Amino acid sequence: MFSSRWIIAGIAVLAAGAGLYYYTANGNGELPDGITSGNGRIEAVQVDISSRIAGRVATVEVKEGDLVETGQLVATIETRELEAQLSRAQAEYASVESQVAAAEAAIAQAEARLLLADQELERTRELVSRGVATAETLDVRLSDHKVAEANLTVAKASLLSQQRAVDAARFAIEEVQTYLDDARLTAPTLGRVLYRLTEPGEVIGAGGRVLTMVDLTEVYLEFFLPATEAHLLSIGSEARIRLDIADVVIPAKVSFVSPVSQFTPKQVETASERQDLMFRVRVRVPQPLVEANIDLVKTGIRGVAYVRLASEPLPDWPEFLNNIPPELTAKE
Repeated sequence: MFSSRWIIAGIAVLAAGAGLYYYTANGNGELPDGITSGNGRIEAVQVDISSRIAGRVATVEVKEGDLVETGQLVATIETRELEAQLSRAQAEYASVESQVAAAEAAIAQAEARLLLADQELERTRELVSRGVATAETLDVRLSDHKVAEANLTVAKASLLSQQRAVDAARFAIEEVQTYLDDARLTAPTLGRVLYRLTEPGEVIGAGGRVLTMVDLTEVYLEFFLPATEAHLLSIGSEARIRLDIADVVIPAKVSFVSPVSQFTPKQVETASERQDLMFRVRVRVPQPLVEANIDLVKTGIRGVAYVRLASEPLPDWPEFLNNIPPELTAKE
């Protein structure tokens, strides 16, 4: 257990005595060469959980503020109509399956008649060669044989048609089952419910939002650097975060550097002269740290991110940015 309660990704800190980590006397001084900083706020992606189908909301399983796991059931849509459609599709499937059995029997019957017609044709030919049967009788047997062949062809075509009908009925069942599955809304990722937008009994359309959650699989701070510094920053570089509300250093990694510059946003507050073109940078809090303190994670809290630029040798972190508790260093 930690001796103090520190903030990870905007975690509220409650003082526990001497265990808190503060800036050193030079903590607000100039940074050494090769280390730069930018202000921003802790953020995470908001995810809307919406219904793919229209219908009446049956249940909403979670409340605002609840932590949800990936795949957890969060809401359901009434399915009585879909269940009736599924029963109808299953009955249709059983019906066409029986028709396939009938078509197979028709083929067996047509094959037997063709065999008989073939035998009679051969006997008639032999009788004609002996002068016992007439040519007219042979013509009748030839006609019967062709009719039997045609009947067999029709029976086989009928079987193929019925088999395709079985496939269509099976796909209809799968389609309805998909809608039934879609009536169970689940959390797409680990997160916390931010807004509960509907209540049981409300009717929503396809695409209607039921919940909004905060995705806690990527908690980050976003800030801006001038072009003179951004080009020296690489993905995976070490970073440090200090939040405005606590004297605790949070380890992080550079996870994104924008490939496109933009004019300086109004919210950027730099100590030096503002530059016209800036690059957006994102530092991510390691996921093990987020999950270890998941109940305390908050977003929207402002802070300062410190990053090391590419140089030889890499500069050491100043003392006020290097006082990370051992527990954090082990989990990083």
